[in-house]
Amino acid sequence: MDALIVYPENKEQLTALKAVMKAMKISFEQKNIVYPQHVVDGVNESLKQSDQGQLTAFTSIKDLLN
Repeated sequence: MDALIVYPENKEQLTALKAVMKAMKISFEQKNIVYPQHVVDGVNESLKQSDQGQLTAFTSIKDLLN
Protein backbone atom coordinates (compact mmCIF):
# COMPACT_ATOMS: atom_id res chain seq x y z
CA MET A 1 0.00 0.00 0.00
CA ASP A 2 1.16 3.55 -0.65
CA ALA A 3 2.16 5.96 2.09
CA LEU A 4 1.19 9.62 2.33
CA ILE A 5 3.20 12.49 3.71
CA VAL A 6 1.08 15.46 4.74
CA TYR A 7 2.15 18.95 5.80
CA PRO A 8 -0.52 20.60 7.94
CA GLU A 9 -0.15 24.35 8.07
CA ASN A 10 -1.18 24.78 11.69
CA LYS A 11 -2.04 22.92 14.88
CA GLU A 12 -5.77 22.82 14.09
CA GLN A 13 -5.14 21.04 10.78
CA LEU A 14 -2.84 18.57 12.50
CA THR A 15 -5.43 17.82 15.17
CA ALA A 16 -8.18 17.36 12.55
CA LEU A 17 -6.04 15.05 10.42
CA LYS A 18 -5.14 12.91 13.41
CA ALA A 19 -8.80 12.69 14.46
CA VAL A 20 -9.91 11.59 10.98
CA MET A 21 -7.18 8.97 10.72
CA LYS A 22 -7.99 7.59 14.16
CA ALA A 23 -11.72 7.48 13.31
CA MET A 24 -10.96 5.60 10.08
CA LYS A 25 -8.53 3.29 11.93
CA ILE A 26 -5.63 4.35 9.69
CA SER A 27 -2.28 3.78 11.31
CA PHE A 28 0.13 6.70 11.28
CA GLU A 29 3.25 7.96 12.94
CA GLN A 30 4.20 11.50 13.77
CA LYS A 31 7.77 12.68 13.32
CA ASN A 32 9.21 16.06 14.18
CA ILE A 33 12.20 17.07 12.10
CA VAL A 34 14.72 18.89 14.22
CA TYR A 35 17.78 20.33 12.53
CA PRO A 36 21.08 20.78 14.38
CA GLN A 37 21.76 24.37 15.42
CA HIS A 38 24.76 24.67 13.08
CA VAL A 39 22.51 23.87 10.12
CA VAL A 40 19.94 26.48 11.18
CA ASP A 41 22.73 29.02 11.70
CA GLY A 42 24.15 28.29 8.23
CA VAL A 43 20.79 28.73 6.55
CA ASN A 44 20.16 31.99 8.39
CA GLU A 45 23.60 33.28 7.40
CA SER A 46 22.95 32.36 3.75
CA LEU A 47 19.59 34.13 3.81
CA LYS A 48 21.27 37.21 5.28
CA GLN A 49 23.92 37.14 2.53
CA SER A 50 21.20 36.77 -0.09
CA ASP A 51 19.31 39.77 1.25
CA GLN A 52 22.53 41.80 1.06
CA GLY A 53 23.23 40.66 -2.52
CA GLN A 54 26.43 38.87 -1.52
CA LEU A 55 25.78 35.63 -3.40
CA THR A 56 27.74 34.46 -6.43
CA ALA A 57 26.00 32.53 -9.19
CA PHE A 58 27.06 28.90 -9.60
CA THR A 59 27.82 28.05 -13.23
CA SER A 60 29.88 24.85 -13.02
CA ILE A 61 31.88 22.60 -10.72
CA LYS A 62 35.04 24.29 -12.02
CA ASP A 63 33.95 27.47 -10.20
CA LEU A 64 34.09 25.59 -6.91
CA LEU A 65 37.49 24.06 -7.62
CA ASN A 66 39.28 27.28 -8.62
